[in-house]
Amino acid sequence: MPLWPPGFAGRIDERTIDSRLLRGNPLGDPHRRPLWVYTPPGYDDEPERRYPAVYMLLGFTGTLPAWSNSPGAFRTSVPVATDALFARGEAPPMILVFVDAWTTYGGSQYVDSPGTGRYHSYLCEEVVPWVDARYRTLPDRDHRAIAGKSSGGLGAMVTSMLRPDLFGAFATHSGDALSEAQYIPHFLRAARDLRAYDGDVFSWWRDFRSRVAFTKEEDLRLLEILAVSACFSPGSDGTPLLPFDPVTGALRPEVWERWLRWDPVRMAPAHADALRSMRAIWIDAGTRDEWFLDLGALAFREAVERAGVPEETVRFELFEAGHIAIEYRHPQALAWLAHRLTP
Repeated sequence: MPLWPPGFAGRIDERTIDSRLLRGNPLGDPHRRPLWVYTPPGYDDEPERRYPAVYMLLGFTGTLPAWSNSPGAFRTSVPVATDALFARGEAPPMILVFVDAWTTYGGSQYVDSPGTGRYHSYLCEEVVPWVDARYRTLPDRDHRAIAGKSSGGLGAMVTSMLRPDLFGAFATHSGDALSEAQYIPHFLRAARDLRAYDGDVFSWWRDFRSRVAFTKEEDLRLLEILAVSACFSPGSDGTPLLPFDPVTGALRPEVWERWLRWDPVRMAPAHADALRSMRAIWIDAGTRDEWFLDLGALAFREAVERAGVPEETVRFELFEAGHIAIEYRHPQALAWLAHRLTP
């Protein structure tokens, strides 16, 4: 079946970037990366017109085809739903850039790490200039945003705080935040899971790699913990260091502190100027989120308010849902951003 249905009004170009920054990355992952660029209806008919751009970040374990096939039956994919929104004239048209930052462990958290590679720099220093050079964007932070769900939401929050020169708005859907609520319950369960592997997460990893993935209940939990450890707390040789004792589940304070440095709630006070500079901030989450990211959304909203961001800049909502099947939130946020990014 074609990725895009009849009547798809815009166009998606499936491109590849040969990344200098990802060459020789610690996990040996490809440095040639796929990139999808969506151009809206009318793009080819008005060769002088320029458009705002939004960079779309996937959640953990996501690869670019997930944007087209993740909803499954009875649900509409994000590109198709957003294309229809633009075609109906319900929001000013924008360019959308779908970014790949997958790693062998399932994700990069969109940060630079000696355990995974320079994925933050790849996005900011290679992807953004590459797109601006080849598409008719409005190449200015006031017309450029970043958006994502889960780990992608973390990437949207963190990248906007670190690079307000590039991004002037962001949307986070069930984004990783308030680390103690998100992770500590899973650490305790993981310690129980690891009993079957003599407390050795790499023993589980070897088992996981030897069979069909996600056929054991503990697989996703342990994969996420291993991946985030590679991103946030690698050893000097890049080996992931767990932030808890794998036998008792007790926190290892010096390692856990490294995770907390990437918590958007804790980052916000030091990046208050960046947050105040944003033209638009969308924050939402489901009230039954399995990672307690509704609590993270509430905490981040409070942190944004304490940073002095005007109330009218922020769109905040908790909605009835868990962590899955919330892709319909993306087009809503994109429409809201479009009105604020368009000159």
